[in-house]
Amino acid sequence: MFRQALAGLVCATALTTPAIAQTYETEAGAVALDPVVEGLQFPWGMVFLPDDSMLVTERSGNLRHVAADGTISDPITGVPEVVFEGQGGLLDVALDPEFESNRYVYVSYAEPGDEAGTNSTAVARGVLSEDRGQLSDVEVIFSQQPKLPSTLHFGSRLTFDNDGYLFITTGERSDAEFRVQAQNLDSHLGKVIRILPDGSVPEDNPFVDTQGALPEIWSYGHRNMQGADMHPQTDQLWVAEHGPRGGDELNKVVPGGNYGWPLLTEGTEYSGDPINPPQDLPDDLVEAERTWVPSPAPSGLAFYTGDLFPQWQGDAFMGALAGTDLIRIDLEGEEVLGDEFLFGDGFPHRIRDVTEGPDGALYLITDADPGQILRLSPEQ
Repeated sequence: MFRQALAGLVCATALTTPAIAQTYETEAGAVALDPVVEGLQFPWGMVFLPDDSMLVTERSGNLRHVAADGTISDPITGVPEVVFEGQGGLLDVALDPEFESNRYVYVSYAEPGDEAGTNSTAVARGVLSEDRGQLSDVEVIFSQQPKLPSTLHFGSRLTFDNDGYLFITTGERSDAEFRVQAQNLDSHLGKVIRILPDGSVPEDNPFVDTQGALPEIWSYGHRNMQGADMHPQTDQLWVAEHGPRGGDELNKVVPGGNYGWPLLTEGTEYSGDPINPPQDLPDDLVEAERTWVPSPAPSGLAFYTGDLFPQWQGDAFMGALAGTDLIRIDLEGEEVLGDEFLFGDGFPHRIRDVTEGPDGALYLITDADPGQILRLSPEQ
């Protein structure tokens, strides 16, 4: 089984040197961090299959299958064309809630536009072959509008709730000229999107009956959400969101909520200039559950429900890029009590994604070429 094989994996096709665990002291005791797969090209997203193997995206445009023995497959065919530039490329991956019967796989990516140099976040789904070598019947079910000449802020996490609705996070494409559209309901920039698995719009979306609004929109006023997961007790979407220079946020997403960007932030421009709120600031902005200054640069978010770390059940875990760490968010139900940076100064890896494995361990993707998959478990 994958959960057993990865725990002690030393595979010639995946690792060039023996896997040596690093040990860290945490508030829950000593933990071991083992490299279990190596040799991926800027990996971005991962998902476990029912047999405990994995699908992993590489931002360069490849979708890979990582088998139970740790072997990395050749690229799976049928993946849509992606823009591999800047922060763009093949990004997240998710399984349909009914995967075992329909074998649908969903990928998000930077989709090229008709006009040269333009692109945007898109989501496609396809049927994964039994040998895991091909996606067939691939169709685009969401394409962010407008398409723009930017290679930044694609957002792009995918997650399903218990009712089978697909949530997609998008970015506002960074540029000051574009980011104002995060406040506009006729644009997909800086929004959470909620659709059905075939791309159709649920009738109870908050802006379905709002004239001029795009009906896929679930919430707005976001900057660049690169972490998303459903709270295990409430089945409500939470997102981890990049602020500018400072002001990273953890947000609990409510339907129709306005999260304030670019009107209000605890951060500043990268130049150091302040971002001053307008005098007529909306009075119904949704406050963040947690903010960070300076920015750890969050990417990946997962609530923990496993048994390996009983002290951490109900907590959330967030990768950090600039902060090169894994951050535990201490939760009591939906109340944020604090946080813990698990690995501390000197940790060398940018953590791009985090997910709970079937074995109750936490699996981390490192943002690098070559990139790794790391397994976090209690020290034996």
